[in-house]
Order: sequence, then C-alpha cells, then structure tokens
Amino acid sequence: MQLNFHHLRYFHAIAREGSLTRAAKRLNLSQSALSVQLRKLEESLGHPLFDREHKSLVLTEAGKVVLDHAESIFRLGDDLVDTLQQRRSDRRQVLRVGAVATLSRNFQMRLLGDLARREDVELVLRSGSLRELLTQMQAHTVDLVLSNQPVRRDMETNWFSHLLAEQSVSLVAAKDKRKKVFRFPEDLDGQPVLVPSMESNIRTAFDLVMERYGVRPVIVAEVDDMAMLRLLARESGTLALVPRVVVLDELDSGVLVEKHRFPEIREGFYAITPSRKFPNALVKELVEHGLGLQFDE
Repeated sequence: MQLNFHHLRYFHAIAREGSLTRAAKRLNLSQSALSVQLRKLEESLGHPLFDREHKSLVLTEAGKVVLDHAESIFRLGDDLVDTLQQRRSDRRQVLRVGAVATLSRNFQMRLLGDLARREDVELVLRSGSLRELLTQMQAHTVDLVLSNQPVRRDMETNWFSHLLAEQSVSLVAAKDKRKKVFRFPEDLDGQPVLVPSMESNIRTAFDLVMERYGVRPVIVAEVDDMAMLRLLARESGTLALVPRVVVLDELDSGVLVEKHRFPEIREGFYAITPSRKFPNALVKELVEHGLGLQFDE
C-alpha cells in the first residue's frame, strides 16, 4: 500500500474544519467528491478515520494518529521548501545535535544552554559513539556532532572539525582535612588513580608523562563516561584525572581540590560539521558561539 498524499491533504482539511461541507468549500470541491476521496483513504489504510455523530465528524483513534502524522508530514514539506529556497521560516527551527557519550556534560551545557532556552528553537540532543553519530550525520539525521577528538576529512566524508575550546587537565581529589601538600611527581608513585580509558587522548598523554618521570601510579579504574568519573572522584576519595571543566562546580564549591595541573595535557572540544549545499543555519550560529566560549582556568 502506498500513501496518496492528495487523499491525506483532503483528510487534513476535513479534520481541521470538522465538516465535509466546510472542507469542500475551502478546497473548492464538491462534497460528494471529497467524500469519495476520504473513503478511498480509509480503505487504503484499513481503518475508519471519523465517526459520524449528530451530523458532525469526530476523529476515531486511528484518525487521531493519522492527523498527527499528517501534520508532521506537511510541516516537514514546508520546511523543505523554506530550506531549498533559503528563506527564513516563522516556525520553530530544529537543530539535531549528536554528542559523544563520553563528552563533558558541563561543556555541553555551556555550549547548548542558550539554544535550549530559546522559544524559536527545538533542540534535539542524541548521544552515542563517535562512529554512530557520524553515520547519523551522513544520513542527515544529525546536523552536527560534538566530540573530544577531531575526525579525518576525505573525499567521501567531507567533514570539518572545528576546535571550539581547549581545557587543561588536572589531578583532583576530595578535600583532605589534613591539608597535606601533594608533591608531584613523587607522591603519585604507587598512588591509586581513576583515569579515562585507553581510547582517550588524555590517557595517552598521561601515560607518556608518567613514563617520562618514571612514576607508576596504580590504575584502580578506567572510566569512559566523564559524568561517572566526576561522581567517582567526589565519592571515592581517590585521585582522578579529568579536564577541569568536568569538575568546575566541585572545585568552586570546595568539594574537590586540584592536586596538580598538567600544562602539557589538554582536552579539545570539537564541533564536527558536514559540508552541505543547504546547511542548517543554526549550525553556523552554534559553532560561532562555541568559538567564543571561555573556561575558568
């Protein structure tokens, strides 16, 4: 069964007018012709779309489902025309953002907070692995991807990796009542540490620094999710290796303290965007906003 969009448009008019007579007048059709088109749609869908009650038409449950989908279809059609004609729409703009699951929630809030508060924007946020999100962007179901690493650009994947910000990386721990001074690197030797996984650029750089100093900390956990690493740092009392932006609130409140900052280790935050003939205007706006972000050092 293939959906006849002319029939769907006629149904939409009837549902909105609540009457065959008024819908026929609006569409400049005879009532009998409109009734025939409605019956064809009902037959093709296999469900009655209206109940006749006291000379008025009331949507059935199936009719309500069809109306909801019809309005989405026609709204998408209007958006398509606006996009191809490159004109601004009065309707709410939709921005679909993919964020790598391991990305700092604090960074995401700082980047997306203003858009999330705008009444003219509908923000759709999806989480997943970088590979999954890039596939979605290639399929046009995501407008841009936020990541902590850039991606390679080639002829098949004409993507741009915009470096929005960089943040220093630190060793942090719960506040110690003894206020013992932490001496780097000697106090790190044999010390339990929470670190990102081996897939993280931070972890690679950290391991190189440890090798250079000849220090062997005890890795007690490897954590992909920065939100989980933040919680473990707060609750376990163990040293944790994190970008400062991940734990800014805890550092400001004194729940966590910075034991050592690594000037040679930096976390990058990237917006990965596709090269498109008809780009979503909000993508450029978000990237420009991200380039102006400042993080407390």
